[in-house]
Amino acid sequence: MADWICAYNSNGFAHHRLEDALRILAELGYGGVALTLDVHHLDPFADGHDRACRNLARLLEELQLDLVIESGARFNLDPRRKHYPSLLCRRDGRRRLDYLLRCHDTALALGASVVSLWSGHDFEEIGFAAAFDLLVENLGELLDRCRSSGVAFAFEPEPGMLIETLEQYDRLAATLDRPGFGLALDLGHLLVTGEAEPEDVLRARGADALTIAIEDMRRGRHEHLPFGEGDLDLDAVIGALDDCGYSGLVAVELSRSSSDAVRIAAESLHELAVRRG
Repeated sequence: MADWICAYNSNGFAHHRLEDALRILAELGYGGVALTLDVHHLDPFADGHDRACRNLARLLEELQLDLVIESGARFNLDPRRKHYPSLLCRRDGRRRLDYLLRCHDTALALGASVVSLWSGHDFEEIGFAAAFDLLVENLGELLDRCRSSGVAFAFEPEPGMLIETLEQYDRLAATLDRPGFGLALDLGHLLVTGEAEPEDVLRARGADALTIAIEDMRRGRHEHLPFGEGDLDLDAVIGALDDCGYSGLVAVELSRSSSDAVRIAAESLHELAVRRG
């Protein structure tokens, strides 16, 4: 049985102070956190960020929580446009690159080995080919600048963004062909795109993933749901996780359940633990 770690994404505690959220997760029994750097959770643009990182590193050690850094904050770069700008923007894409570099530096300060990211949207409607080339260029620069740090970038195919399927991810990874770049696998997204069953993907590719997210979803609908409210076969997924050789964080991602965060986090861990045995 693989020694994967149950984790929870901090974006599911949007109404909690980060320290409170981490203490709650540790008390519930989680072994890790997927930390989304956001305006209210270790904002990498805030004054005193270095000091905040030092304090948080001590807390994570005290609570014995493993960590990956997530870069999916909705309005950190633009308060009016969700996820703007992206790496596909000719005008403002450098701001996204700067944010990702700050995520990298935060990971380094906290001892995290993985930063998760995605392509973003083609806001300027430059077309797939041009946007893909720009994505490769910007990711190449990002990887070059972080070449010797030991922090890897895990790329997540995201429904509705430029790169939304594993096939598209494979094309991107082959084009980049760089060390320090790998797959961030969101199991619910596979139900949205319909490309394969999550348990089948885990058995085929799970061992190579750098980080994994899990939640329930309905087929064809991109809405993160608590377990039991969608079409995810959780028993099959847990069986595949145990068999595939993956040993990193498996983070529950329920950003729209923050108003009932403690109950949802507790129930999510219970559902995972019961099936894991």
